[in-house]
Amino acid sequence: MDPAAPADPAPADPVAAYLDAAPDARRPALTRLRELCRAELTGFEEVIAYGMPAYVRPGEPAGEVAWADQKQYVSVYLMRTDVRDAFAERLAGHDMGKACLRFRHPDRIDFDLLRDLLRATAAGPGKVC
Repeated sequence: MDPAAPADPAPADPVAAYLDAAPDARRPALTRLRELCRAELTGFEEVIAYGMPAYVRPGEPAGEVAWADQKQYVSVYLMRTDVRDAFAERLAGHDMGKACLRFRHPDRIDFDLLRDLLRATAAGPGKVC
């Protein structure tokens, strides 16, 4: 290897590369989650932050939504306190940490709830925790 050669370039679509690396059993649910984020978070930039796909409002330093394929579950990170508070009743029946909504079974992801959370996030800016 030529020591003067540049390092491997970043993939043109790092989120697609992230999906390609996901287990086959979870890839369809993760792909659907990405498609939902891209459809509902119009104007947001899709990036890789902290090793996971995240969605950043233009001009803001931090993402408002992110998701990840974890060892035991698919996680969706809802960084907006106002959105989590507004949906507290609907989130109550789910496995929820401070900002992490966990789905242990990809076939049981509540995409209707996620769509509503994403729409609320996209509706206007808010404080990111």
